[in-house]
This record gives sequence, C-alpha cells and structure tokens, in this order.
Amino acid sequence: MKIGIVCYPTFGGSGVVATELGKALAKKGHEVHFITYTQPIRLDFFNENIFYHEVNISSYPLFQYPPYESALAGKMVDVVKYEKLDLLHVHYAIPHATSAFLAKQILKCHGINIPVVTTLHGTDITIIGKDPTYTPVITFSINESDGVTSVSADLRKDTFDTFDIKNEIDVIPNFVDLERFKKHPKEHFKKIICPNGEKLLVHTSNFRRVKRIDDIIKMFAKLKQIVPSKLLLVGDGPERVSMEHLSRELGLEECVRFVGKLDAIEEVLSVADLFIMPSEKESFGLAALEAMACEVPVISSNTGGLPELNVNGVTGFLSNVGDVDDMVKNAAFILQDENLPTFKANALAHAKKFDISQIVPMYEAHYERIVEKVKNQHK
Repeated sequence: MKIGIVCYPTFGGSGVVATELGKALAKKGHEVHFITYTQPIRLDFFNENIFYHEVNISSYPLFQYPPYESALAGKMVDVVKYEKLDLLHVHYAIPHATSAFLAKQILKCHGINIPVVTTLHGTDITIIGKDPTYTPVITFSINESDGVTSVSADLRKDTFDTFDIKNEIDVIPNFVDLERFKKHPKEHFKKIICPNGEKLLVHTSNFRRVKRIDDIIKMFAKLKQIVPSKLLLVGDGPERVSMEHLSRELGLEECVRFVGKLDAIEEVLSVADLFIMPSEKESFGLAALEAMACEVPVISSNTGGLPELNVNGVTGFLSNVGDVDDMVKNAAFILQDENLPTFKANALAHAKKFDISQIVPMYEAHYERIVEKVKNQHK
C-alpha cells in the first residue's frame, strides 16, 4: 500500500508516533510518503520505501500569517496525484485533518477518491478542542474523515464528550520499539551522574505547564531526604527557565541536572531507576512507555490515559494530580532495594504488550477496512 503520513515533525509524542509508524510500515514493504514542513525528528534514516515531501510556505506581504493549511492541502494534492497514494493518514485533527478534507475535495475534481484516516493524539481534543473558535472546525474535520483512531480509550471518551461526533473512533494505542528502547549496559554513564550510588530519577517532556515539572522538583526535594538520589530533566520548553530557578531556590542545583533535548533518550532511560510523569493531562504517556521498555517503573498522575498504561502497584503508582506527598511516599517504596527489581521487571513485562510489532498490524487492518469502505462508496 502507498501511504501518505502528515504530522508535526517535532519532539512531541504525535510526531514521534507518526514517524515510527511510517518507518515500521516501510520495513513491512509499504511505500510511505511523509508530508511535513521539515524533516521529522525521528526520521533518522531512509530506505527504498520512505519518501519525504516538504511543504513550502510562501510569504506574501498580504498575509499577516502564512496560510499553512492551504499550502499543506496543495502539497497533499500533488503527492496523491503524482505518487498515486492509496491512503492519507493525518495525525491531529487541526490543521491536518482540515487540510486533508480540502485536498480530498480538490482531488475529487480529478476523479480521485483518496481515503483519509485521522489519528487523535490529545492536545487537539483536550486543549485546542475546548476553544469555541475551533470546535466547529474540529467536529467537521473528524466527521468528514473516512477513518478515525485515538491513542487511548480515555481520549476517545473525551472526544465524544466534547464534540458532536457521528463517526466511529477506533482505539489504537501508542507503541514502543523494543529493539531500540531496552536496557543498555552503560553503568559508567550513571556513575558520572550518581558517583555515590544514588538512585536516578528521570523526566522527559517539552516542559509545558501541563507537565507540572514544579511538582517533580518539589517531590524530589522531599524524596532525597529519604533516599539518596539525583534528578535528570530531559527536554526543553517554556517552563525550563522558571524550573531552573525553582531548583536553585530549593537548594537542589547540585542534585538536579537540566540536559536539554536528547536524541538517544534510551541511553538515559536504561540507567534510570524511576520515571516521573505528574502531568495535569496525558492522553497516553508515550515517554512513560519508553521508560517502562527500558525497565524503569513509573510514578505518574492518574489522569487521562495514564491508568491504561501505568498499572497501580505493579508497574509503578498513580497519584492524584498535585499530590506531591503521595508521590514521595510511593517513590520511596519503589526505590527500596528489595522492591525495585520487581517493579523493573513488571514495567518491562507490561511494555511488551505495546511493542510496535503488536500495534502496527492494527493500523494495517484499519487502513484496509477504510480503503475498502471508500471503494464501495464510489462503485
């Protein structure tokens, strides 16, 4: 099958999932065409089945903001026509599903009926979707998609609760590549950070307020009084500067390291003892899954799709949003030498259920069903 994938080419979860899905599909013999404004971060290799098409956005004095949606739709039309795609898979309702609808209408004028699958990842529903300016556009774009998937059952419920959706939504969870995300024997790296055998806590994100990184730092300040430990914060974003100030105010500058964005995050995760995700909202929690695949138990909030991933008392613990004291208590329990090996083993065992080899066939089955549905509609 020839598949066009449209996504945000960034460090965010949706871009990572879309890119890894495309790479996995290409390995299985599908021809995959990425259509984005810059090369996706995780598209770190090419093979004979992977192609990249850049969306060029022209700047004109007339436009205060470049019309990205129109440029994207035009590029979709071009790639579908000349590469003879069988299906477009767009990640995020807006602007990608909206642009896909426009492209589909244009292609109909050329006698081409291109099926469109939209995957909902979270922010397009849980944050942007709450803005009444976008509600009618998101509703329309979802309903006009030929197939719709969401990354968790919670996000599916949120979508139906927020919008007037007539379409079916299939839950296809996020996944992890267990060949890449696994424990690496690099204990020398841990010794650099934890020279005295301290436990290593890790968090990775795009440092937005919804990630509640201040809770991580406050929790760590209390935990290190119970368990000798260090904290590694991986990523970057609008909250980084204020979080650096907070760690200094709490006298933690010697124990907390901000390391910015890292491509080889699995090397850090593989030497971690605990992953922290206290987010106010997570539709799935891909970063936590990648940690679990590296045998790292998780302390997380109990919001969104996290309870579908982090099994309370088994792979880690769930706490109410903002309950720092509960997170401290749970973290201290996991980090006890007699408990940690069991939680690590449980984390890996559960992560195996989300291995990419288990999830990609679900997308392939969805594609085949949608292509057949569209074909039958136009007989």
